[in-house]
Amino acid sequence: MNTVLDTVVIGGGAMGSAAAWALSRRGRQVTLVEQFGPGHKIGASHGATRNLNPGYHQPDYVAMLAEALALWEELEQETGEQLLARTGVVTHGPGFDARKIAAALTAARISAGSLHPAEAGERWRGIRFDQQVLHMPDGGQLNPEAALPAFQRLASARGAEIRHHTKVVGFEVFDDGVRLTLDSAAGPEVVTAAQAVVTAGGWTEKLLAKMTGNDGAPVRIPRLRVTQEQPAHFRVADTGAVWPGFNHYPGPDYQGWYSPIYGMHTPGEGIKAGWHGVGPEVDPDNRNFLPEPTQLAALQDYARQWLPGVDADSFEAISCTYTTTPDEDFILDRIGPVVIGAGFSGHGFKFTPVIGRILADLATGIRPAPEIFRASR
Repeated sequence: MNTVLDTVVIGGGAMGSAAAWALSRRGRQVTLVEQFGPGHKIGASHGATRNLNPGYHQPDYVAMLAEALALWEELEQETGEQLLARTGVVTHGPGFDARKIAAALTAARISAGSLHPAEAGERWRGIRFDQQVLHMPDGGQLNPEAALPAFQRLASARGAEIRHHTKVVGFEVFDDGVRLTLDSAAGPEVVTAAQAVVTAGGWTEKLLAKMTGNDGAPVRIPRLRVTQEQPAHFRVADTGAVWPGFNHYPGPDYQGWYSPIYGMHTPGEGIKAGWHGVGPEVDPDNRNFLPEPTQLAALQDYARQWLPGVDADSFEAISCTYTTTPDEDFILDRIGPVVIGAGFSGHGFKFTPVIGRILADLATGIRPAPEIFRASR
């Protein structure tokens, strides 16, 4: 059977779910296919917390940040669910430009201000603060476990079809559309569509490698490096401490650091902390989900020194993937009838509804994405 569709979104994680939501809001016929089941923990969109860290100064990201804050609030009003806990976010350490970030955020009417480390330590006693503390009250923690089903429910209510356990095993591209071979429990199925939106996370390069077309040329995008990231939830030792989201940027003389540190409070699980984007490179279909012991030991050492509100010896390791571009900017572009959203490099989740909007713009031909996200850069 050959089914004819308008738009197929491939990958039902955060960005695919948001793309389906944004397209369905415009009255487009959308079919979302996801190779795994709802709430799976194999990719990058699971877990109960992600930091909404406003710490950007680049104009494109600051504009997206302002739009994201408004869209998350709109989504909360429409769904009646709390998707964002506005705990604020604090960034400290010598390795970032606090003044430039504060100026850019203030110009965009996003709150940001400096605190003395001693003042910050009194306010958030679970953290030992380094130099130059930037407080961003509009930030906080997002809940992927609530957000993904919310996007999909809203899309379904507007007519989108959500199909889990459905894998793309064949991908043909023509001048006027795509033909996909899908595999599910019901057996193989061939569908044609005017376009496909690829939001496959760590599987993006594998999926694009399946593409064949009239000219036989491969799709060229910046290389995507898939890593297995290994943060941990540390047990709260100081039950009276108040926890913002936090980021800590080291200077060049800081020993034993793999990268900056990020963290937040995950209710019921502890204080999440992790290195950023330095886990081992992996095949997303062949992961062991186990923490790399040297990096984990260094993370415990960090908690002992800088997080006095936790028990560094009592923790539960977590595993997720990053899909990172060489410049850590996203890929948001259209190549023929294929729209690509990829390479969110461990800092994309806060922008999820905006990325959904941008992918819908690309799919409907309204406007291109900002230049920094082009696949040809």
